[in-house]
Amino acid sequence: MASSELPVFFFDIDNCLYSRNKRVHDMMKDLIRAYFREHLELTPEDAQNLHEHYYEQYGLAIEGLVRHHKIDPIDYNRKVDDALPLEDVLSPDPALRELIEAIDTTKCRLWLFTNAYKTHGHRVIKLLGLEGLFGGMTFCDYEEFPLMCKPKPEAYERAMRDAGIADKSKCYFIDDSAWNCQAALEYGWPHVVHKLEPEDSDPEFAHGKHHIRDISELKTVFPEIFKP
Repeated sequence: MASSELPVFFFDIDNCLYSRNKRVHDMMKDLIRAYFREHLELTPEDAQNLHEHYYEQYGLAIEGLVRHHKIDPIDYNRKVDDALPLEDVLSPDPALRELIEAIDTTKCRLWLFTNAYKTHGHRVIKLLGLEGLFGGMTFCDYEEFPLMCKPKPEAYERAMRDAGIADKSKCYFIDDSAWNCQAALEYGWPHVVHKLEPEDSDPEFAHGKHHIRDISELKTVFPEIFKP
């Protein structure tokens, strides 16, 4: 199909389409560590240390739990991601919707690419008022093992396959994770944007071709994909 030859813009979701100042990551961290304490019978200190170790080793705490402790990932998702009180902190963002609608979809298709499970991804998009703007979503499927998530090269390969694009040179990507941005560059995606917060210091070295502090800067970085 001709549309499959169009470039694709892959958007991360959490701490990218909304600000880290919403503290969703902090709430998630608390629920993850509570899960470690409850299911592995750990002290708060040991739960924190093991959580950080698995995150650094695998990119997701859940992979360490599945790999080494045989937990039920769907039960984990229910007690962590799906238990987050997102309705208290996320709401429709008309300016963000207007920005994404300004991308010319005759020049570039839009796709979501998250390390969360699909239920969380769809929930966030709905709360932000962004439903109907993206062609689909590549997510970390908690029902398969091993888990396939960023920054593994196989995750970027899956995203391309899901979105129906074969040419790496036509892939755009934005993510708040330096690891994920660096992995995208190494995989061969050329148009990589590292999303920072206004208060973040400049990175010691570039993890993407660009770094921005507000998602509205995409218009300046990639004017070629926006409507005139």
